[in-house]
Amino acid sequence: MLPDLLSDPLILAPPPRFAEGPLREVLARRFGLEGVLEPLGGERDRNFRLTPASGGLPLLVKLAHPDEEPAVTDFQTAGLLHLEAADPTLPVPRVLRTTEGATAIPHATEDGRPSLLRVLTYLAGRPMTDPAGASPPMARALGGLVARLDRALAGFAHPADGRRLVWDLREAPALRALLPDVADPALRALVEAALDRFEAESAAFLAARPGQVIHNDLNPHNVLVEAAAPERLAGIIDFGDMVRAPRLQEVATTGAYLLRPGPDPLAAPGAFLAGYSSVLPLGEEETAHMPALIATRLAITVLITSWRARRQPENATYILRNQPGARAGLEWLMRSTLAPLQEE
Repeated sequence: MLPDLLSDPLILAPPPRFAEGPLREVLARRFGLEGVLEPLGGERDRNFRLTPASGGLPLLVKLAHPDEEPAVTDFQTAGLLHLEAADPTLPVPRVLRTTEGATAIPHATEDGRPSLLRVLTYLAGRPMTDPAGASPPMARALGGLVARLDRALAGFAHPADGRRLVWDLREAPALRALLPDVADPALRALVEAALDRFEAESAAFLAARPGQVIHNDLNPHNVLVEAAAPERLAGIIDFGDMVRAPRLQEVATTGAYLLRPGPDPLAAPGAFLAGYSSVLPLGEEETAHMPALIATRLAITVLITSWRARRQPENATYILRNQPGARAGLEWLMRSTLAPLQEE
Protein backbone atom coordinates (compact mmCIF):
# COMPACT_ATOMS: atom_id res chain seq x y z
CA MET A 1 0.00 0.00 0.00
CA LEU A 2 1.38 3.40 -0.99
CA PRO A 3 1.81 6.03 1.74
CA ASP A 4 -0.74 8.85 1.91
CA LEU A 5 1.99 11.29 0.88
CA LEU A 6 1.94 9.85 -2.63
CA SER A 7 -1.75 10.56 -3.10
CA ASP A 8 -0.82 14.18 -3.78
CA PRO A 9 -1.71 14.71 -7.48
CA LEU A 10 1.27 17.06 -7.90
CA ILE A 11 3.81 14.27 -7.51
CA LEU A 12 3.02 12.77 -10.89
CA ALA A 13 1.38 15.72 -12.62
CA PRO A 14 3.37 17.30 -15.49
CA PRO A 15 3.69 21.09 -15.53
CA PRO A 16 0.54 22.77 -16.89
CA ARG A 17 0.36 24.31 -20.36
CA PHE A 18 -0.29 27.98 -21.03
CA ALA A 19 -0.89 29.80 -24.32
CA GLU A 20 1.81 32.45 -24.78
CA GLY A 21 -0.51 35.03 -26.34
CA PRO A 22 -2.77 35.51 -23.30
CA LEU A 23 0.27 35.27 -21.02
CA ARG A 24 2.02 38.10 -22.87
CA GLU A 25 -1.15 40.17 -22.67
CA VAL A 26 -1.56 39.79 -18.92
CA LEU A 27 2.14 40.48 -18.29
CA ALA A 28 1.86 43.72 -20.23
CA ARG A 29 -1.45 44.78 -18.72
CA ARG A 30 -0.89 43.82 -15.07
CA PHE A 31 2.91 44.01 -14.67
CA GLY A 32 3.82 46.50 -17.40
CA LEU A 33 6.23 43.94 -18.86
CA GLU A 34 6.90 43.15 -22.53
CA GLY A 35 9.66 41.14 -24.13
CA VAL A 36 10.79 37.71 -25.30
CA LEU A 37 9.48 34.66 -23.43
CA GLU A 38 11.69 31.56 -23.33
CA PRO A 39 10.34 28.31 -21.82
CA LEU A 40 12.36 26.84 -18.95
CA GLY A 41 12.29 23.45 -17.24
CA GLY A 42 10.28 22.77 -14.11
CA GLU A 43 9.01 19.88 -12.04
CA ARG A 44 5.59 21.28 -11.10
CA ASP A 45 5.35 24.90 -12.20
CA ARG A 46 5.49 26.22 -15.75
CA ASN A 47 8.42 28.62 -15.98
CA PHE A 48 9.54 31.19 -18.54
CA ARG A 49 12.48 33.56 -18.75
CA LEU A 50 11.35 37.00 -19.84
CA THR A 51 13.93 39.21 -21.54
CA PRO A 52 12.38 42.69 -21.33
CA ALA A 53 12.05 44.67 -24.55
CA SER A 54 13.38 47.66 -22.61
CA GLY A 55 16.74 45.92 -22.30
CA GLY A 56 16.58 45.38 -18.55
CA LEU A 57 17.67 42.29 -16.63
CA PRO A 58 15.84 39.00 -17.34
CA LEU A 59 12.91 38.02 -15.16
CA LEU A 60 11.39 34.68 -14.15
CA VAL A 61 7.71 34.15 -14.92
CA LYS A 62 6.25 31.35 -12.77
CA LEU A 63 2.82 29.81 -13.20
CA ALA A 64 1.85 27.51 -10.36
CA HIS A 65 0.33 24.13 -11.05
CA PRO A 66 -3.47 24.35 -10.73
CA ASP A 67 -3.41 21.39 -8.31
CA GLU A 68 -1.17 23.28 -5.89
CA GLU A 69 -2.94 24.80 -2.92
CA PRO A 70 -2.86 28.60 -3.17
CA ALA A 71 -1.61 28.66 0.43
CA VAL A 72 1.52 26.77 -0.63
CA THR A 73 2.25 29.27 -3.40
CA ASP A 74 1.71 32.08 -0.91
CA PHE A 75 4.08 30.31 1.52
CA GLN A 76 6.85 30.50 -1.09
CA THR A 77 6.12 34.15 -1.87
CA ALA A 78 5.94 35.13 1.80
CA GLY A 79 9.24 33.34 2.45
CA LEU A 80 11.02 35.34 -0.26
CA LEU A 81 9.51 38.58 1.02
CA HIS A 82 10.67 37.71 4.54
CA LEU A 83 14.21 37.02 3.30
CA GLU A 84 14.30 40.34 1.46
CA ALA A 85 13.54 42.13 4.73
CA ALA A 86 15.65 39.92 7.03
CA ASP A 87 18.83 39.81 4.92
CA PRO A 88 18.61 42.02 1.82
CA THR A 89 22.03 40.91 0.58
CA LEU A 90 21.13 37.23 0.29
CA PRO A 91 21.35 36.19 -3.38
CA VAL A 92 17.82 34.79 -3.75
CA PRO A 93 14.98 35.77 -6.12
CA ARG A 94 12.99 38.90 -5.36
CA VAL A 95 9.24 39.16 -5.88
CA LEU A 96 7.89 41.69 -8.37
CA ARG A 97 4.45 43.22 -7.89
CA THR A 98 1.75 44.13 -10.35
CA THR A 99 0.98 47.76 -11.06
CA GLU A 100 -1.67 47.44 -8.31
CA GLY A 101 0.82 45.97 -5.81
CA ALA A 102 -0.21 42.28 -5.95
CA THR A 103 2.44 39.57 -5.63
CA ALA A 104 0.38 36.94 -7.51
CA ILE A 105 -2.63 37.07 -9.82
CA PRO A 106 -4.98 34.43 -11.27
CA HIS A 107 -4.24 33.17 -14.77
CA ALA A 108 -5.93 30.22 -16.48
CA THR A 109 -4.18 27.25 -18.08
CA GLU A 110 -4.86 26.30 -21.69
CA ASP A 111 -7.72 24.08 -20.53
CA GLY A 112 -9.22 26.78 -18.32
CA ARG A 113 -8.01 25.64 -14.90
CA PRO A 114 -7.13 28.37 -12.37
CA SER A 115 -3.47 29.02 -11.67
CA LEU A 116 -1.41 31.70 -9.95
CA LEU A 117 1.02 33.85 -11.92
CA ARG A 118 4.07 35.40 -10.27
CA VAL A 119 7.09 37.29 -11.59
CA LEU A 120 10.48 37.05 -9.84
CA THR A 121 13.93 38.35 -10.55
CA TYR A 122 16.01 35.91 -12.60
CA LEU A 123 19.32 35.08 -10.98
CA ALA A 124 22.20 34.95 -13.44
CA GLY A 125 24.61 32.04 -13.22
CA ARG A 126 24.71 28.34 -13.89
CA PRO A 127 23.87 25.35 -11.69
CA MET A 128 26.64 24.04 -9.45
CA THR A 129 26.56 20.66 -11.19
CA ASP A 130 30.21 20.56 -12.27
CA PRO A 131 32.15 18.11 -10.04
CA ALA A 132 34.62 20.93 -9.29
CA GLY A 133 31.75 22.71 -7.59
CA ALA A 134 31.98 20.20 -4.77
CA SER A 135 35.55 21.17 -3.87
CA PRO A 136 36.05 21.76 -0.14
CA PRO A 137 36.54 25.55 -0.53
CA MET A 138 33.30 25.87 -2.52
CA ALA A 139 31.48 23.58 -0.10
CA ARG A 140 32.64 25.65 2.87
CA ALA A 141 31.46 28.85 1.18
CA LEU A 142 28.13 27.21 0.45
CA GLY A 143 27.84 26.17 4.10
CA GLY A 144 28.19 29.76 5.20
CA LEU A 145 25.61 30.95 2.65
CA VAL A 146 23.07 28.27 3.61
CA ALA A 147 23.51 29.10 7.29
CA ARG A 148 22.82 32.74 6.49
CA LEU A 149 19.68 31.64 4.68
CA ASP A 150 18.52 29.53 7.63
CA ARG A 151 19.35 32.31 10.08
CA ALA A 152 17.21 34.72 8.05
CA LEU A 153 14.35 32.19 7.89
CA ALA A 154 14.45 31.47 11.63
CA GLY A 155 11.82 34.07 12.48
CA PHE A 156 9.51 33.23 9.59
CA ALA A 157 6.18 31.44 10.03
CA HIS A 158 3.28 30.75 7.68
CA PRO A 159 0.05 28.72 7.95
CA ALA A 160 1.34 26.32 5.27
CA ASP A 161 4.78 25.70 6.79
CA GLY A 162 3.65 22.55 8.61
CA ARG A 163 2.59 20.73 5.45
CA ARG A 164 3.67 17.13 4.93
CA LEU A 165 6.17 16.71 2.12
CA VAL A 166 7.38 13.52 0.50
CA TRP A 167 10.95 14.95 0.41
CA ASP A 168 10.98 15.49 4.18
CA LEU A 169 13.64 13.26 5.80
CA ARG A 170 11.29 12.49 8.67
CA GLU A 171 8.91 10.78 6.23
CA ALA A 172 11.54 8.25 5.09
CA PRO A 173 10.05 5.20 6.90
CA ALA A 174 6.74 5.66 5.06
CA LEU A 175 8.56 5.35 1.73
CA ARG A 176 9.53 1.71 2.26
CA ALA A 177 6.46 0.90 0.19
CA LEU A 178 8.39 2.14 -2.86
CA LEU A 179 11.22 -0.39 -2.56
CA PRO A 180 9.71 -2.69 -5.25
CA ASP A 181 10.05 0.18 -7.75
CA VAL A 182 13.86 0.05 -7.44
CA ALA A 183 14.58 -2.48 -10.17
CA ASP A 184 18.26 -3.16 -9.35
CA PRO A 185 18.45 -5.63 -6.41
CA ALA A 186 21.82 -4.32 -5.23
CA LEU A 187 20.61 -0.72 -5.19
CA ARG A 188 17.39 -1.78 -3.47
CA ALA A 189 19.41 -3.49 -0.73
CA LEU A 190 21.48 -0.32 -0.19
CA VAL A 191 18.35 1.78 0.14
CA GLU A 192 16.78 -0.67 2.58
CA ALA A 193 19.92 -0.72 4.72
CA ALA A 194 19.95 3.08 4.88
CA LEU A 195 16.30 3.13 5.97
CA ASP A 196 17.01 0.50 8.63
CA ARG A 197 19.86 2.58 10.02
CA PHE A 198 17.76 5.74 10.04
CA GLU A 199 14.89 4.13 11.94
CA ALA A 200 17.19 2.42 14.44
CA GLU A 201 19.54 5.31 15.20
CA SER A 202 18.49 8.73 13.91
CA ALA A 203 14.74 9.05 13.35
CA ALA A 204 13.83 9.79 16.97
CA PHE A 205 16.79 12.14 17.39
CA LEU A 206 15.85 14.16 14.30
CA ALA A 207 12.19 14.35 15.31
CA ALA A 208 13.18 15.79 18.69
CA ARG A 209 15.20 18.68 17.22
CA PRO A 210 13.53 22.13 17.21
CA GLY A 211 12.16 23.18 13.85
CA GLN A 212 12.10 26.26 11.67
CA VAL A 213 11.35 26.92 8.01
CA ILE A 214 14.18 25.59 5.81
CA HIS A 215 14.80 25.48 2.04
CA ASN A 216 15.00 21.66 2.11
CA ASP A 217 16.19 21.13 -1.49
CA LEU A 218 19.66 22.55 -2.00
CA ASN A 219 20.68 20.13 -4.72
CA PRO A 220 23.24 21.35 -7.30
CA HIS A 221 20.49 22.47 -9.69
CA ASN A 222 19.23 24.94 -7.06
CA VAL A 223 22.64 26.45 -6.24
CA LEU A 224 24.06 28.85 -8.83
CA VAL A 225 27.66 29.82 -9.49
CA GLU A 226 28.90 32.70 -11.61
CA ALA A 227 29.21 31.68 -15.26
CA ALA A 228 32.50 33.53 -15.76
CA ALA A 229 33.88 32.56 -12.33
CA PRO A 230 32.44 29.17 -11.28
CA GLU A 231 34.48 29.25 -8.08
CA ARG A 232 32.11 31.97 -6.80
CA LEU A 233 28.56 31.37 -5.62
CA ALA A 234 25.85 33.37 -7.39
CA GLY A 235 22.64 32.43 -5.63
CA ILE A 236 20.02 30.01 -4.35
CA ILE A 237 16.78 29.32 -6.22
CA ASP A 238 13.62 27.17 -6.12
CA PHE A 239 11.90 27.48 -2.76
CA GLY A 240 9.13 25.02 -3.70
CA ASP A 241 10.09 22.39 -1.09
CA MET A 242 10.25 24.67 1.94
CA VAL A 243 8.99 23.07 5.13
CA ARG A 244 9.22 23.54 8.89
CA ALA A 245 11.89 21.06 10.01
CA PRO A 246 15.11 20.89 12.05
CA ARG A 247 18.10 22.81 10.68
CA LEU A 248 20.00 19.53 10.90
CA GLN A 249 17.79 18.31 8.05
CA GLU A 250 18.92 21.25 5.89
CA VAL A 251 22.57 20.38 6.50
CA ALA A 252 22.12 16.67 5.78
CA THR A 253 20.05 17.28 2.66
CA THR A 254 22.63 19.65 1.20
CA GLY A 255 25.53 17.44 2.26
CA ALA A 256 24.02 14.49 0.40
CA TYR A 257 24.56 16.28 -2.91
CA LEU A 258 28.19 17.17 -2.12
CA LEU A 259 29.49 13.60 -1.91
CA ARG A 260 32.03 12.84 -4.65
CA PRO A 261 34.02 9.70 -5.54
CA GLY A 262 37.63 9.68 -4.39
CA PRO A 263 39.79 8.87 -1.39
CA ASP A 264 37.62 11.02 0.90
CA PRO A 265 34.05 11.39 -0.41
CA LEU A 266 33.07 13.18 2.80
CA ALA A 267 35.62 15.98 2.31
CA ALA A 268 33.13 18.37 0.72
CA PRO A 269 30.27 17.57 3.13
CA GLY A 270 32.70 18.08 6.01
CA ALA A 271 33.78 21.44 4.61
CA PHE A 272 30.12 22.40 4.13
CA LEU A 273 29.44 21.51 7.76
CA ALA A 274 32.38 23.64 8.88
CA GLY A 275 31.14 26.62 6.87
CA TYR A 276 27.61 26.20 8.18
CA SER A 277 28.79 25.82 11.79
CA SER A 278 30.85 29.00 11.53
CA VAL A 279 27.52 30.87 11.32
CA LEU A 280 25.09 28.50 13.05
CA PRO A 281 26.98 25.98 15.20
CA LEU A 282 25.79 22.39 15.44
CA GLY A 283 26.44 20.20 18.47
CA GLU A 284 28.67 17.12 18.48
CA GLU A 285 25.67 14.83 18.79
CA GLU A 286 24.00 16.43 15.79
CA THR A 287 27.19 16.08 13.76
CA ALA A 288 27.45 12.41 14.71
CA HIS A 289 24.10 11.72 13.04
CA MET A 290 25.05 13.43 9.78
CA PRO A 291 26.30 10.39 7.78
CA ALA A 292 23.15 8.38 8.56
CA LEU A 293 20.94 11.35 7.65
CA ILE A 294 22.85 11.93 4.40
CA ALA A 295 22.38 8.27 3.50
CA THR A 296 18.66 8.63 4.25
CA ARG A 297 18.35 11.57 1.86
CA LEU A 298 20.12 9.55 -0.83
CA ALA A 299 17.76 6.64 -0.19
CA ILE A 300 14.74 8.94 -0.53
CA THR A 301 16.11 10.24 -3.82
CA VAL A 302 16.42 6.71 -5.22
CA LEU A 303 12.96 5.67 -4.00
CA ILE A 304 11.00 8.67 -5.22
CA THR A 305 12.75 9.01 -8.56
CA SER A 306 12.42 5.27 -9.28
CA TRP A 307 8.72 5.37 -8.45
CA ARG A 308 8.09 8.48 -10.55
CA ALA A 309 10.20 7.38 -13.54
CA ARG A 310 8.27 4.11 -13.86
CA ARG A 311 5.04 6.09 -14.03
CA GLN A 312 6.34 8.92 -16.21
CA PRO A 313 8.70 7.25 -18.71
CA GLU A 314 8.46 10.25 -21.05
CA ASN A 315 10.12 12.43 -18.37
CA ALA A 316 12.43 9.77 -16.92
CA THR A 317 15.68 11.49 -17.96
CA TYR A 318 14.81 14.63 -16.01
CA ILE A 319 13.43 12.71 -13.04
CA LEU A 320 16.47 10.44 -12.71
CA ARG A 321 19.12 13.14 -13.15
CA ASN A 322 20.26 12.90 -9.50
CA GLN A 323 20.06 9.12 -9.14
CA PRO A 324 23.59 8.16 -10.30
CA GLY A 325 25.11 10.43 -7.67
CA ALA A 326 22.73 9.09 -5.04
CA ARG A 327 23.73 5.53 -5.82
CA ALA A 328 27.44 6.28 -5.71
CA GLY A 329 27.05 8.04 -2.37
CA LEU A 330 25.04 5.20 -0.87
CA GLU A 331 27.56 2.63 -2.04
CA TRP A 332 30.40 4.50 -0.36
CA LEU A 333 28.54 5.32 2.85
CA MET A 334 27.27 1.80 3.40
CA ARG A 335 30.60 0.22 2.46
CA SER A 336 32.37 2.44 4.97
CA THR A 337 29.72 1.68 7.63
CA LEU A 338 28.75 5.35 7.74
CA ALA A 339 32.06 6.76 8.93
CA PRO A 340 31.81 9.88 11.09
CA LEU A 341 31.67 13.22 9.33
CA GLN A 342 34.52 15.51 10.34
CA GLU A 343 34.41 19.28 10.09
CA GLU A 344 37.36 20.72 8.20
